[in-house]
Amino acid sequence: MQFDVAIVGGGLAGLSLACALRDTRLRIALIENHAPTRPAGWDARVYAISPANADFLRKIGAWKHLDAGRIAPIHAMQVHGDAGARLDFSAYETGVDELGWILESSLMACELWENVKRQGNLTLLCPAAPQALDLRADAAVLTLADGRTLSARLLVGADGRDSWVRGAAGLSAHNTPYGEMGVVANFACARPHRGIARQWFRRDGVLAWLPLSGDRISIVWSAPDALAAELLALPADELCRRVAAAGGDELGALELLTPAAAFPLRLMRVPRTVAPRLALVGDAAHGIHPLSGHGINLGYQDAKALAELLAAAPAWQDIGDERLLRRYQRARREETVLMQTATHTLRRMFREDLPGLGPLRNFGMNLTNRLPVVKNLLVRYALGAI
Repeated sequence: MQFDVAIVGGGLAGLSLACALRDTRLRIALIENHAPTRPAGWDARVYAISPANADFLRKIGAWKHLDAGRIAPIHAMQVHGDAGARLDFSAYETGVDELGWILESSLMACELWENVKRQGNLTLLCPAAPQALDLRADAAVLTLADGRTLSARLLVGADGRDSWVRGAAGLSAHNTPYGEMGVVANFACARPHRGIARQWFRRDGVLAWLPLSGDRISIVWSAPDALAAELLALPADELCRRVAAAGGDELGALELLTPAAAFPLRLMRVPRTVAPRLALVGDAAHGIHPLSGHGINLGYQDAKALAELLAAAPAWQDIGDERLLRRYQRARREETVLMQTATHTLRRMFREDLPGLGPLRNFGMNLTNRLPVVKNLLVRYALGAI
């Protein structure tokens, strides 16, 4: 089997890249072991989608088919320090309708999957898993676990943080474990959240309450391993009380909708995200702390940038040429490094207990809250407007 582009990984980044290439002349293969599925109730894995990435999903034909009843707009954000400091962001004050939207991961994945199933220039290989990779001068040759072989002018690794493609190609990844887990769960709340995303920088980690449609929230508690294990072991009613109390009971009593789950947190830097015949996107290319909510936004922008590069390449251009692919790497380097540095620094500022650091970090938050120009710049960057 011969293709122009072979994408390994049917997660959000890989699927969105495939969809973004639907109107090109390129022949595409998508290799994935399992089709995405929807849970019976609410998915505990949610993402904050920026307006720039909502526009990307619109352009590739996915946004309009998403269930509007499962999408929650973010009208405002409240960020609390660990000693009374506070930052407030408002869509109204910024001059936009929404700061972003909260969506379930599986909601987006299933819609994107349906799109690629109907895509005329795409061959979907599922279930399938890669077994061997041979990067040749003229093609990337991929052998699948079932014995099938395919070749492509460009191989894209979109197979997550523990990327098989990245390892098979010999590209290094530098991991910094945080010794923390991201504890996630969904709750019904007694009081309306009014579309406000809330975040607390606590001495025991970072807690985020994200609005879901209706009087529901999804939480991400980035907690030290010991606390995460404690939270996971709590009975449902005690977990509800613990999460409510950690947020100052702002939304009243909570009722658990999905069992708590957790995933390990680490910073991952990948010095090279391209090589001859190869490019990495999404979590295969970078990993950041979830406190910013930008993980999938970076992945979608990877897909957008690579798709635009490939679509603009003339017919005579070798799309697997590393010189071309380095343009993609350069285009994505600045934002990725900026977000990794910002989230890593924020986490250190609120986790380390150095003399004088506590008052300084809280003073900085309060000062920023009083500077509309600075706040507007921060929000506009998050929106993708600058």
